[in-house]
Amino acid sequence: MTDTLLNGAQYLDSLRDGRQIYVNGEHIKDVTTHATTRNAARSIARLYDSLHDPATRDRLTMVDRHGIRTHRFFTASYTAQELLAAREAITTWARMSYGFMGRTPDYKAAFMATLGAMPEFYAPFTNNALAWYKRYAAKGLFLNHVLVNPPVDRNKPVHEVGDVFVHVVRETDGGIIVSGAKMLATGSALTHATFVAQNSAVQLEKGKAEDFALVFIAPMDTPGCKLICRPSYEMAARSPFDHPLSSRFDENDAVIIFDNAFIAWENVFVYRDIEKAKRLYAASGFMNRYNLQGGTRLGVKLDLMCGLLAKGLASNGTDDFRGTQAALGEVIAWRNLIWALTAAMCLDPQAGPGGSVMPKLEYASTVRLFSTMAWPRVKEIFETILGGSPIVTPSSYKDFQNAEIRPLLDQYYRGSDSSAEQRVKLFKLIWDAIGTEFGGRHEIYERNYSGNHEQMRLDTLTFAKQRGIMDACTQLAEQCLGDYDLQGWKDSTWTFHADI
Repeated sequence: MTDTLLNGAQYLDSLRDGRQIYVNGEHIKDVTTHATTRNAARSIARLYDSLHDPATRDRLTMVDRHGIRTHRFFTASYTAQELLAAREAITTWARMSYGFMGRTPDYKAAFMATLGAMPEFYAPFTNNALAWYKRYAAKGLFLNHVLVNPPVDRNKPVHEVGDVFVHVVRETDGGIIVSGAKMLATGSALTHATFVAQNSAVQLEKGKAEDFALVFIAPMDTPGCKLICRPSYEMAARSPFDHPLSSRFDENDAVIIFDNAFIAWENVFVYRDIEKAKRLYAASGFMNRYNLQGGTRLGVKLDLMCGLLAKGLASNGTDDFRGTQAALGEVIAWRNLIWALTAAMCLDPQAGPGGSVMPKLEYASTVRLFSTMAWPRVKEIFETILGGSPIVTPSSYKDFQNAEIRPLLDQYYRGSDSSAEQRVKLFKLIWDAIGTEFGGRHEIYERNYSGNHEQMRLDTLTFAKQRGIMDACTQLAEQCLGDYDLQGWKDSTWTFHADI
């Protein structure tokens, strides 16, 4: 058995590789110590340490069919119970960030795990796929992915936007040279490599778009690879008391730019193959599996929000009001829906690559859609039911350290069931979840990270047609219509009285 999973210290050390990360015009030399990312890096390091902690090791890890000890979701599942155990491993990690880090190392496992189950799909790069799986699983590597083309000239065919979209420039004996940009590289500054492919909705025209039909992995220290990051919410956080989430769980989003970057052949999975690039999502099981990770993570996040809303109502003295109880009940129902869907995804699976099992596509597309609706609705309930409470807080923890105004805070900011300090602490946490820039980003994230709103609905319809669900539904409707005609019921079970 191979047990070489990284621990937290090894993970942090692995990020000191000369990667080119840019924030505020500065090249960040060490993402593990810079104010933009240091706490987020340590939040990820805690996940790696938990792989070795006796209290969580068995819940998080297992030995795969290659004899490698790895995270349970980093390898394919072959029974419903294995898939359920993988969900529990996802849950364990998600609880360590209260569901506010979505692109943790287990996210890309949704794809990478199936490389080991069906590497032959990637022929003539079969050996690449299997080698990457073994390397990935053995160390528990952290990959991000970039699938979306930047929002530039989207009214044109992909092959006409070569000045922006990722494409092969030329090939060499050792690999390919690529240029172009991709988004959205969430958490990429803290990952080991980025996985590059085309979005499932992109149309690639045969005979013209082959240079854009690529799937490859680029280590983060690849020369010519640069990350342009959005503002750091971690860097802007004043203190744990004022920003308890954004100060440690900000997985910075970025645009990744390849400027004549060299990608070795060993890191290529699909090369100038339009059909294979388009079939990747269905064949790999990524759609089915990433929604299990995302849904489970959201379930944990909603657990937290149920608790926070209950505590907020109690602090305001409104927890016995009929209207606020009804609102809390709705949040709980959203929470129950997401957990129920992820349970069904595990316990009623479909066949996956290489004899594995994976969540049914119809369940995956359903949690994908309703997840985008759950968080905005929960946020709206918080904003409606709690009123101004989340924003009527002192400006900073330092106000409580001021001897002159502390007595006033203790008197006028107290909660119905708590001290002023406890109440303000609670509402600072609620505000960081829903109202700060960090909170605003999370609403956009939950709405959009699975794709545009129309595509999610169209995919659900397409999958239902492909899997015979629509035919079965239509047949049932036709059966019902066939029970009767102008003369009455066709089955003598029922009677018809024409004079009524």
